[in-house]
Amino acid sequence: MYRSLVVLAAGMFAIGTDSFVIAGILPDAAQSLGVGVGTAGWLLTAYAFTYAVLGPVMAALTARWPRRTLFLAGFAVFTTGNLVTAFAPAFGVALAARALAGFGGAMVTPAAVAAATALAPPERRGRAIAAVMTGLSAATALGAPIGTAIGSLTGNWRATMLFVSALGVLAAAGTALLLPPIPTPPAVPLRTRVAPLADRRIGLTLLTTFLVYTGLYTVYSFIGESLDRATGGSGTTLAALLFVWGLAATAGTLGSGRLIDRFGNRRIINAAITVAAVDFALLPWTSAHLPSAIAALLLWGVCGWGLLAPQTHRLITAMPAAAPLLTGLASAMVYVGVSVAPLVGQTGMAWFGPHWLGPVGAAFIALGLGAAEAAHAVIHRHARRSAPTARSQPLQAK
Repeated sequence: MYRSLVVLAAGMFAIGTDSFVIAGILPDAAQSLGVGVGTAGWLLTAYAFTYAVLGPVMAALTARWPRRTLFLAGFAVFTTGNLVTAFAPAFGVALAARALAGFGGAMVTPAAVAAATALAPPERRGRAIAAVMTGLSAATALGAPIGTAIGSLTGNWRATMLFVSALGVLAAAGTALLLPPIPTPPAVPLRTRVAPLADRRIGLTLLTTFLVYTGLYTVYSFIGESLDRATGGSGTTLAALLFVWGLAATAGTLGSGRLIDRFGNRRIINAAITVAAVDFALLPWTSAHLPSAIAALLLWGVCGWGLLAPQTHRLITAMPAAAPLLTGLASAMVYVGVSVAPLVGQTGMAWFGPHWLGPVGAAFIALGLGAAEAAHAVIHRHARRSAPTARSQPLQAK
């Protein structure tokens, strides 16, 4: 099981790097492609929205594919999209290429998380989910900072995209050589895959994810502009800050799995959202100086990424029979939030300026806390209604 989780996490590392590295090179990409920074934010939206929409669709269409074949095909599409981005002559081509890369991610990520869930026994499911999610958070600690530094040192954002393409090739090679056979899950129609959305427990939990990650990525989408006072406009300093953020994200992801198994998901979810909301509300002041910016990024990384596993765990606990479907919906909803965030950030910069994107994000995060508590209340009521029925069944059998 552990070797499989490592291989899956490595694949997520490549996809995660592509998701996060664009923000660090966005100003250079905007200048090269002849558009404003706000417009260039659509490069993030194209990737994230394509992934979010096509995730459940591709999970249904590729349900009968062997898992290794699915992963290899996904990495091939992913790598092609990044190569085209690296050589795109115009913004429209780059936008289409980012969508193609997101298509590749949509093939891989939901299947990887579902595979991790299937490989682990119920009492270790939280840690298995967290282990695979660590690939994404490790991308923030290593992939995104390295990619940002490459763009800064070479003076060419396209070199960063070539770096991401190379990661896609390495992920495919690791999958082909090291991933053992994984049972193919039963084929499930698309209608069945999205059916859990009609359940209020699932809908409110996914709404929590959407609101919180919209808030978090409102700032991240334009992180260069948001932190320019702390970095002095230095791409190398920004890369170092992203490295700090990524280390905190990795720690938050790894630690969340054990905390879920010990304390349950509600305490972890509420604590992470509350701290993140306060952290973002204070960003106009903490982002002005390097030491306080580092502290803010540490809290952001731990809480933002520490929320992924407990949210997925809450979904699976609420509806265990639909676990493979719910993991896909959970990943898709993160990217729905990521795709909306640049649009919110673009509006926020126009109204308030880049240094006040933190409070804009905090408002969404605070709404997420309300959705989280509403989800808990609905789940709790459903469990209380189900308990008498479950106890009465043995009596009826007698």
